[in-house]
Amino acid sequence: MNKASNNNFIRISQLSHSYAEAGQRHEVLHEVSVDIAQGESIALLGRSGSGKSTLLNIISGIDSPDTGSVTLDGKKLTAMSEKQRTLFRRQHIGFIYQFFNLVPSLTAAENIALTLELNEVGETESRERVEEIMQTLEIADKASRYPGQLSGGEQQRAAIARALIHQPLIVLADEPTGNLDARTGQSILQILQTLSQEKQSTLMLVTHSLEVAKSADRILTLEDGKLLEQESDFAW
Repeated sequence: MNKASNNNFIRISQLSHSYAEAGQRHEVLHEVSVDIAQGESIALLGRSGSGKSTLLNIISGIDSPDTGSVTLDGKKLTAMSEKQRTLFRRQHIGFIYQFFNLVPSLTAAENIALTLELNEVGETESRERVEEIMQTLEIADKASRYPGQLSGGEQQRAAIARALIHQPLIVLADEPTGNLDARTGQSILQILQTLSQEKQSTLMLVTHSLEVAKSADRILTLEDGKLLEQESDFAW
């Protein structure tokens, strides 16, 4: 387990979120509160539609809650403007998606370098950092290939590299192994956790798999809009 130096590094307080459909409001999150330590790995379980992705989007500042707050390293994201949240996310948050979300017209190396380019990192430093992380993830020989020329596991390695290249404070992973076979998924998960620890990034991992969840420091479950600090007892 990663030893944490700040037990409320991420503070989620009384977070509620709903959406309108057919003239009715549907509550997805209900007064969700939790503190997450610096360097901790969290697995977030829950049924499809339970609000897991919504919670990640709010933590990252992509979406805003109806009520409540998110504070990351002492900075209240929910009090920022949309422009401020975008800049904060670009500099301090890494996001990994189930379906990779690589830009198809960019090579693997260009996809990974994109975050550094947006953060105005110099070309020489960017190239060196991209080469280093691709070596670590064993995809250096795929640098000039486009996403469509890569296997699923190779695409997810590139996506992990892109999420970690700028050494974010927090890495949010939404079903990162859900589109991979079991063996490849296990390998990817191990890489993600090892690199997050090396970079001292806090990791929040959304998954349907209890087996995947048990690899984390702590398991949280979203059920009926509420966050429970326990494994769910419903069938998977």
